[in-house]
Amino acid sequence: MDVGALDLIFTALADPGRRAMVERLCARPASVKELAEPIGMRLPSALKHLRVLEDGGLVASRKMGRERIYAISPGAFSPINEWVAQRQAAVNAAFDRLAAALADIPEDSQE
Repeated sequence: MDVGALDLIFTALADPGRRAMVERLCARPASVKELAEPIGMRLPSALKHLRVLEDGGLVASRKMGRERIYAISPGAFSPINEWVAQRQAAVNAAFDRLAAALADIPEDSQE
């Protein structure tokens, strides 16, 4: 797993305004204006935030006429899901080892 890419994703999601944009884009693609207005953000600031989301691989944009339309990238959350699954497997393995170790202790010594 590319740790640098994961860092970019978590950095992109660290800001509440960017998370609000991601929430909106999960419903449907939107223009910069449509993403900026609900969170009270000016267009230049919204563009900077969208650039961070693009750099993190979370969103993609395309030009439609004079507007730029943003959408969630396919597989945007796959690196996060993989990272969480690996951590979860490691924690589960640790608990399995603990359960096995406890099962090996004779009952009379557990009191």
